[in-house]
Amino acid sequence: MTLTFEDKLRNYARLAVRVGLGIREGQRVLVQAPVDTAPLARAVVREAYAAGASFVDVRWDDDDVVLARFELAPEDSFETLSRWRVDAELETANDGGAVIAIRATNPGLLSEVDPQRVATYQRALATYRKPYSQQVMTNRLNWNLISAPVPGWATLMFPDASEPEAIEKQWDAIFAATRADRPDPVAEWQAHLANLKARRERLTEKGYAALHFRGGDTDLTVGLADDHIWGGGAADTPGGITFTANIPTEEVWTAPHRERVDGVVVSTKPLSYNGVLIDGIRIEFKDGRITEASARTGEAALQKMIATDEGSHRLGEVALVPHSSPISRSGLFFYNTLYDENAASHIAIGSAYRFNVRGGVEMSTEDFAAKGGNDSLTHVDWMIGSGEMDVDGVTKDGAREPVMRAGEFVV
Repeated sequence: MTLTFEDKLRNYARLAVRVGLGIREGQRVLVQAPVDTAPLARAVVREAYAAGASFVDVRWDDDDVVLARFELAPEDSFETLSRWRVDAELETANDGGAVIAIRATNPGLLSEVDPQRVATYQRALATYRKPYSQQVMTNRLNWNLISAPVPGWATLMFPDASEPEAIEKQWDAIFAATRADRPDPVAEWQAHLANLKARRERLTEKGYAALHFRGGDTDLTVGLADDHIWGGGAADTPGGITFTANIPTEEVWTAPHRERVDGVVVSTKPLSYNGVLIDGIRIEFKDGRITEASARTGEAALQKMIATDEGSHRLGEVALVPHSSPISRSGLFFYNTLYDENAASHIAIGSAYRFNVRGGVEMSTEDFAAKGGNDSLTHVDWMIGSGEMDVDGVTKDGAREPVMRAGEFVV
């Protein structure tokens, strides 16, 4: 059966709504979308109503508008926010609704902009947005991230193609990565999510005290939070709605212990962060805290990110991804963390997910920290895995067990 572009687009929207959001009858939905992704946003709106949504609203974004502000706005204006944009998220969440974001931007959009302007704005945004972010970090609502081509991103991924050809190639890559190019992608996702659930349950049962990453220039021991739980694939809200936050997703992940990370880690893929490409990241940790950090390119943006607050000097996530994942096998670099983090094992600077610690959702910030959980205004994933990476699980009595060899699971 040959699927047309329109078939694949409908499949993709259906996946986002049925598998990603898992909409419950009568829920309201907020869609966040760049204007360049309007065809997908419209398809998501129609699928949401077909799934029983009571009201679907769209909040539009635009790269050119963002760039104009950072290039031309007055120097003292970057703490000013469009609060209504964040309020829309919080209002939807507080009303028991669902939020889906189409994350698509030119990865180098802000590369020529003063990084202090970006850092000032991001800190102000993260501070105001924290009440909503806390609901996301605790799975209080069903939410989902997907993506779609935009011109500056497509031509970066496929520099030898014309813009229309690059967009077509990027659509093909996205459809393949999300299985939207298959006749019954929902069934394929159900099988995939079952496999991820089995893996996360095995790792939770192991209860390792730490993971040791060794490969290339990386030699890093990541202590794991006390009573940690592994996540991966689908999750449940307190109201019993099953959703899948990221499409695609190939990872299982948990919370590091904020005071038990030691060693050196080097990135294996560039990171696209707030419109800046950061490549060649090298970070040293001592007792959980970053002591040295550098990058071949984008170092100023990296340093600003680390300086966000105390929690951004520590880790909030460690994730394992097989080197043979579909995105890794494609040989493509997406310049987008939603995809690239599913091609390689990774870690995240910043806040930990509360649900990665048993009972963590109900804990105070102090009790969560006592278990090893980290709190921050930021959460930034970056890739450290490769076909050279070995990972050992360190048990509570200090014994070692192989978890991954040459980038592949053995547990």
